[in-house]
Amino acid sequence: MTTSAIPANSPAGTGGIPLVPADVPGPPAGPPGLTDRLAGLDRLVHAGVGRLDQPVLDDAVALLDRAGQRLRLSGEHTVVTLAGGTGSGKSSLFNAICGLELSPTGMRRPMTSKAHACVWGLDGAGPLLDWLDVDKRHRYARASALDLERADHSLQGLVLIDLPDHDSIQAMHRAEVDRFVTIADLLVWVVDPQKYADAALHRNYIVPFARHTGVTLIVLNQVDRLTPHEIDDCVADLRRLLEAEGLADPRIVTTSAVAEDGTYGFRDVLVDTVAARRARTERLSADVDKVAERFADYRYAAEPPTTVDDARRADLVQAFTDAAGAPAVAEAMESAYELRAADFVGWPVAAIAARLRSDPLRRMRLTELREELRNAFTGPIGAQQGDVDNALQAVTEGLSQELPTHWGRSVRAAARSHATEIPEALGESLKHALPTFNAVPRWWWLVKTWQYFLVLVAVLSVVWIGFLVAYGLFDLGGDNPSRLVGDAGLIPYVAVLVVCTLGMGWLTASACRNLVALSSAKHGDKMEHHMRVGIERVAHEKVIGPIEEDLQVYARFRENVDIALGR
Repeated sequence: MTTSAIPANSPAGTGGIPLVPADVPGPPAGPPGLTDRLAGLDRLVHAGVGRLDQPVLDDAVALLDRAGQRLRLSGEHTVVTLAGGTGSGKSSLFNAICGLELSPTGMRRPMTSKAHACVWGLDGAGPLLDWLDVDKRHRYARASALDLERADHSLQGLVLIDLPDHDSIQAMHRAEVDRFVTIADLLVWVVDPQKYADAALHRNYIVPFARHTGVTLIVLNQVDRLTPHEIDDCVADLRRLLEAEGLADPRIVTTSAVAEDGTYGFRDVLVDTVAARRARTERLSADVDKVAERFADYRYAAEPPTTVDDARRADLVQAFTDAAGAPAVAEAMESAYELRAADFVGWPVAAIAARLRSDPLRRMRLTELREELRNAFTGPIGAQQGDVDNALQAVTEGLSQELPTHWGRSVRAAARSHATEIPEALGESLKHALPTFNAVPRWWWLVKTWQYFLVLVAVLSVVWIGFLVAYGLFDLGGDNPSRLVGDAGLIPYVAVLVVCTLGMGWLTASACRNLVALSSAKHGDKMEHHMRVGIERVAHEKVIGPIEEDLQVYARFRENVDIALGR
């Protein structure tokens, strides 16, 4: 059996095989399940911006970035890290698997100061090692499969990395371990019989990665120092400790770097892992599980509301209606309608007689209503901001209680997203609902024409009577006056005509006042309905729409949590 391993940067002519970074291959598509879960996690991040706690979003973004980079790199290689404390023998185990002394060994701290990598299979490994940031001086390549006698268990595709000690006194060494344990496809923790219960290892690495059982392997090394019975006791105690820390059914293998067959069990695990080529996706799936569970804390199990119910919608519209003063405007419009109608359908003779009497209160009321009418069309109309704020609080109070805290806060923010625009929008909606100043019903013009016609008839009749009196008293018509102006006997008839004309005018005005009184109420109701339609539109655009959009975001968020969890 012939094996060889040399540093990747060895000069030509030494007989070694330099590990030259290959071109980056095209991004392979991840498994459908993992791809969908990552897409769901990405949607969770977008939905959570501005709503959820930033550390959760930052961790998810980091995972998405890391997963995207790993999936674009070689899927034919499996990254396996050997991590452990000082004296655990991980470097000796690394050398035993590689078949050569590639990583320095010893009991002093620290021995391995930089990550060392040994690669079986060069194609596509260069970009992967660049991404792993392994120093080119510490990259090694195998010329062939490690075990030629057992070709069915080839290690082709393995990237085995020996890490510095996790308990090193050098902070940069611990940082190197922390970085690799977040990106390795398979985490191998090498422990020895004396320090397998090391608190630093379990507190800093085992417990935080307890849900990564599928991509975690515990290697109890240096078992050559124990009897078979002691080995069984150590394995049982180690298993008990791991299960108590959350690792479900942990995988434990025993090794000895000095015994002739002491690494066979560990090497078989590596061979099976490399052959399956599932470690990469299993590791990323475990990472997604861990992050997605943090997002699951931001949702309730109960189905959330996706719309604002009719009762809350009606209460909001009514509150906006009251805040904008729509009933008062409608009442003012009724009075203005009646006052405006009096100028058209009133009896002009009565209007002239009223002007002859001094009535300051009437003039004041007339002026006020005219100004009120004029301002209703041309002046600013708006609601008080305090009334609007109270209405917004009322509409979200019940909804926010049905949602998790963060989403309840988001719904309240959505309801207030246009709060400062609402008073002006309400005023504009009211102004658009009001008729133009000169718009009057056609029948008013007909009545006005009829009334002035009657006034004209009455005036002409009075003039006629005057002519009849003048011709009768002063004999202005000569010997043959016209009968229409010279016959004094027509005076009673003409007087009756005047009385009838005045009476018709008064009766017309009285009847029209009754009609105006009836139509003014309908006119006020119509105006209030039009204003309410405008207010409903403002309520939907400025409040209901943003709230329902936020509720739908939360509903999709709940669905994407299930997708990210792989359910």
